[in-house]
Amino acid sequence: MTTATEEGVGFRSRRGPILVALMLATGLVAIDATIVATAVPSIVEDIGGFASFPWLFSAYLLAQAVSVPVYAKLSDVLGRKPVILLGIGLFLLGSILCGVAWSMPALIAFRVLQGLGAGAVQPVAITIAGDIYTLTERAKVQGYLASVWAVSSVVGPTLGGLFASLGIWRWIFLINIPLCLLAAWMLIRTFHENVEPTKHRIDYVGAGLLTISLSLLILGALQGGQAWAWNSPISITVFAVGALVFVAFLLVERKAAEPVLPPWVVSRRLLATTAMVAFGVGAVMLGLTSYVPTFLEGALSTSPLLAGLALAALTLGWPISASQAGRFYLRIGFRKTAIIGILITVIGTAVLALTASSPNVLLVAAACFIVGLGLGLVATPSLIAAQTSVEWNERGVVTGTNLFARSIGSAIGVAVFGAVANAIYANGPSGGPDPQTTVQASGAVFLAVLASAVLTVAAVLAMPAESKAGTTEPARNPSSEPAND
Repeated sequence: MTTATEEGVGFRSRRGPILVALMLATGLVAIDATIVATAVPSIVEDIGGFASFPWLFSAYLLAQAVSVPVYAKLSDVLGRKPVILLGIGLFLLGSILCGVAWSMPALIAFRVLQGLGAGAVQPVAITIAGDIYTLTERAKVQGYLASVWAVSSVVGPTLGGLFASLGIWRWIFLINIPLCLLAAWMLIRTFHENVEPTKHRIDYVGAGLLTISLSLLILGALQGGQAWAWNSPISITVFAVGALVFVAFLLVERKAAEPVLPPWVVSRRLLATTAMVAFGVGAVMLGLTSYVPTFLEGALSTSPLLAGLALAALTLGWPISASQAGRFYLRIGFRKTAIIGILITVIGTAVLALTASSPNVLLVAAACFIVGLGLGLVATPSLIAAQTSVEWNERGVVTGTNLFARSIGSAIGVAVFGAVANAIYANGPSGGPDPQTTVQASGAVFLAVLASAVLTVAAVLAMPAESKAGTTEPARNPSSEPAND
């Protein structure tokens, strides 16, 4: 085991081709999360299934979220390369099948397959970056990866709308074919690792129980108050069965030789608190992503394009601050950097909440940009702090747990914010989304988002204090290196 040496971060460096491949693989997941939304009317017109179209998003999100912990563990056991290539392969197969889907149920099923692929690509890509870059380099690399999401937030909806307007919505999925092949080819050619062949006992039972329990719990959070009432028999059954299966999972993990979610992940203070921070980041991020466009379009009759650009300010601020986070945490430490970030986030969400009664596109865009700047200084240092605290054979699980916590925060956040908004819409004068009611509902949601940011402050403060982030770290797999050719 040896530590990596700094050789420069950028596309022209020796590790540049790997970074490009990771960005391309991440871009597949990022674009696919946004490209479908603007094409829904065309999809429904062609294959029907209007009542079921929300599952195009829920099924994808659910499959991605529940599979992350399993892939993360497998990447520590089998190595990063085979797992990310498996994810790209599943994403490619799902994209092909989505492109030839003949009905809405079929399209939803194939979106699940895409989600299973995305569940491997995103966490393993971030883990590989943690393997091949040093502590001082990782913030810049995270800025590169975050910029992919910023670009995708604009490119995705634009491409989706373009394909839909041309009557070729199936190319939303078929365009992934050459991109998947290119990403896989670049990883095969440039990234090599030699994981020592050791005998492992893969925790199949634990993985299955975890997948089932999380599927039910996230399903209940996503559909509660939407597809069924929170206190309905089906809602109670889904949560109860999910909780019981999760208890069974915990019992199995106590005896598993190599548990898919080791107990130390939640018993170590740093890992537990950074996961809580990721949970809060997910809630704030998706809360604004879901309701800012609705707020602007419903309250000001703003065009979807302009509303999307206002929201894009959030994903623009994130990579700017993420790429500069290293300058802060190397001087003042991870915890202090995250404190600065979360305080900026609170300020941005407070501006949104306090000005919701007087809608203004520029003000909303400015507030979103501030929130993005804050989240970049929270998410990046907390994730890198968690990665740096463990060895190579634990980094996949740690990264996956962090991203999984963010996904859970997003799912539960959207459920809570949706319940708040729906209650106000139901009691409005028209019983629906008229401009006045939209302002009231959005204002209440922004207050809830502000409350989420304030609660995240407590998680950040609970992180272990350190004077500054040193340049030494646990050993890494020395074979996780770029190819020489």
